[in-house]
Amino acid sequence: MPTYTAPVKDMQFLLHEVLNATATGIPGYDELEPDFTAAILEEAGKLAEGVLTPLNAVGDAEGCRLENGVVYTPTGFKDAFAQIREGGWNGLDLPEEYGGQNLPYVLATGVGELFVSSNMAFNMYQGLTHGAINAILAAGSDEQKQTYLPKMTSLEWTGTMNLTEPHCGTDLGLIRTKADPQDDGSYKITGQKIFISAGDHDLAENVIHLVLAKAPGGGEGTKGISLFIVPKFLVKEDGSLGERNGVSVGKIEEKMGIHGNATCVMNYDGATGYLVGDLHKGMRAMFVMMNEARLGVGLQGYAQAEVAYQNALAYAKDRLQGRAVTGTENPGGNADPLIVHPDIRRMLMDQKSFVEGARAFTLWGAHLIDRAHRLGDKQAEGLISLLTPVIKGFLTDKGFAMTVEAQQVYGGHGYIEEWGMSQFARDARIAMIYEGANGVQALDLVGRKLAAEGGKPAMAFFEMVKGFLKENAENEALKDGFLDPLKAASKDLQSAMMFFMENGAKNPNAALAGSSDFMHLFGHVCLGYMWALMAKASDAALKAGTSDATFHETKLKTGRYYMARQLPATGMHLARILSGAAPVMALEAEAF
Repeated sequence: MPTYTAPVKDMQFLLHEVLNATATGIPGYDELEPDFTAAILEEAGKLAEGVLTPLNAVGDAEGCRLENGVVYTPTGFKDAFAQIREGGWNGLDLPEEYGGQNLPYVLATGVGELFVSSNMAFNMYQGLTHGAINAILAAGSDEQKQTYLPKMTSLEWTGTMNLTEPHCGTDLGLIRTKADPQDDGSYKITGQKIFISAGDHDLAENVIHLVLAKAPGGGEGTKGISLFIVPKFLVKEDGSLGERNGVSVGKIEEKMGIHGNATCVMNYDGATGYLVGDLHKGMRAMFVMMNEARLGVGLQGYAQAEVAYQNALAYAKDRLQGRAVTGTENPGGNADPLIVHPDIRRMLMDQKSFVEGARAFTLWGAHLIDRAHRLGDKQAEGLISLLTPVIKGFLTDKGFAMTVEAQQVYGGHGYIEEWGMSQFARDARIAMIYEGANGVQALDLVGRKLAAEGGKPAMAFFEMVKGFLKENAENEALKDGFLDPLKAASKDLQSAMMFFMENGAKNPNAALAGSSDFMHLFGHVCLGYMWALMAKASDAALKAGTSDATFHETKLKTGRYYMARQLPATGMHLARILSGAAPVMALEAEAF
């Protein structure tokens, strides 16, 4: 059975030596002293390692079941969920007014990684709830907040998001679910939603569904969509649970992975719903939830790669196969361990350099969200809006690829279920699809985000990288291994943007045909920038005479690998972008 060790040391390095959390001036960050963050991360790590990890294979093997209208989760999930509830983990960064602890989002993001790596399917029950809470916080009335948020924060109740229908996914303007207004101000919700993660279960007393539906007078397309709270059990005025609402589970989907999470078909048969925010403005409120979810899904991508890498590394050190070409390294055995072979090292270094860069990128992104929310920093808000599709799309594409590389280290054993590597690959695969498939993320990046605010966030990103390069130009430890590759990659990104600007208006397909390549190009530049930041921090620690020289020397060597072996992919992506739409669109549909 696979094992998992919480990477607390690496998170501490990022929080305190790269982000310099306590010196940022962000309200609440003064609390993030090393001893405090270590205590929280270590406690979460114990829960992840000792409780959630052993249940990961159980959830995969058992799945969820629907019996007589009741959804049952796998063995052990209820007890584990009770421990999450009792520990107050869901409310870590939520407002104290509703029972949360109001700690910075960056710390909650670190905790989230530990729970996702140890049991992704399980963590989705609270993860969807957290997103639903934020949507109600952003658009709900004071009465709705007081009614639902305390018990959702405590996980006595959980939450969902209901968008997709059998005939439409990304194109939400096609939804058919109806909302009929009632004399008392409520609505009757009728329709069917599919692919609803954590749609129903036996872990909490109530499930608060956030449902997109069309009310009369809204017109066609997404402009006519409204958002509604539709509880599984209606809530009485005193806060107690009333009668069962007209919402039921049609079936639990059979799927490739995340078996431990109940992915449901939800039927709404005149269910009572309550409008959230303004009528016909539901997309605005739902996107609050979806944007947080997209950063969380990007995290899922690298978090699965992390646990897969940990196990592949252990296997590579233990499994004896062949001899090193430079001479025997295990004279006491009949073969050398796999890790002596350069191609195995390549796969492990691919995984290690990606995961550590992706973790830095995600925590940096969470820090931008804190800057935006706690300081009202508009530049940070614009920057994280620009980077959200990169975090979601790039980290899940590469995260899945890295779980497959980890599986490959095992050879045939990686394909056998008892070793657990198959589950990591199967679970990671969904992250490329839900919360907006990665092709849609790329279209959003190129079609909307680059031009947002007249291109200010994109220009701010380039200025940030340019400023870093200039500021550290005299640092010989960084110049060849980090600064020069980052400068070259940044130029590739700028060239791609110029191509879009010059060709996109007259030939939109020229830009859109290169959108996925641009998302990956941008992602590599972001990870290159993260590695440069980490290298600077580790170089400074070594020069200051750190007591943990091995950690920082390893960090520099890992970073140099990424800059030398991964970052040059920007040139390939640029070449594809510059080829335009012609190679992509050359065939008529009938010729395929």
